[in-house]
Amino acid sequence: MHAILDDLAHLVESAKAIPMSSSVRLHREDALALVDELRAALPEQLAHADEVLAEADRVLQDARRQAEDVVTTARARAIELVQAEQVVVQAESRAREIVDEARERAAELRRDADDYCDRRLSDFETDLGGVLAQVRAGRAKLADRLDGTQPASAVFPPVRDQEPQQER
Repeated sequence: MHAILDDLAHLVESAKAIPMSSSVRLHREDALALVDELRAALPEQLAHADEVLAEADRVLQDARRQAEDVVTTARARAIELVQAEQVVVQAESRAREIVDEARERAAELRRDADDYCDRRLSDFETDLGGVLAQVRAGRAKLADRLDGTQPASAVFPPVRDQEPQQER
């Protein structure tokens, strides 16, 4: 197509000038032949340009679609990551709560067990005190029977009270 335009330009440039005018004489058949060639070439060139534009549109649409897919995928992944992080944060928080509750419960059970043991030992101490008093009374009676003249402490040495040692 450029060659046809170059030929047409050469035809006009090499045309003979009409005296006393800026007009020129062209060979009509040569000029019309070049115009016909342009007309014939123009639809082919326009069709090719349309094809190039259509291909460019297809490539652009495909690029936009791919970009939208990437953005959609990225957004979905970002949401997954945020949700996963929230789940982890919530799980860690709940785990701390469970551990704290377990520690509190263990301390409470330890206090209850210590209180129970202390009450049982106190009851046992009271019972032992009563048994000790009965043992002393029984020994005293036995000593009186063995020797009516000697005091019980002479026959049997007294049992010394020992302070129970409390461990805590």
